[in-house]
Amino acid sequence: MLQHFSFKSLYENKQLPGWSISFFYKQVRYTGEYEPDGTINWIGNVPADEETVKKMIHELMLFHVYD
Repeated sequence: MLQHFSFKSLYENKQLPGWSISFFYKQVRYTGEYEPDGTINWIGNVPADEETVKKMIHELMLFHVYD
């Protein structure tokens, strides 16, 4: 489960897609950029079970951004 998930727009114009994301997973902090097509560009560490984490992030972004 992701903890302390947060996101913010990469651009001053909030209508442009692209978000900076950060969260904790298994007590490790991860950061990245979430692109409009759903691609995640990791900054630093990549989670060992990346596909599972990506699914959780996609669900959260759909709920918070695209709702």
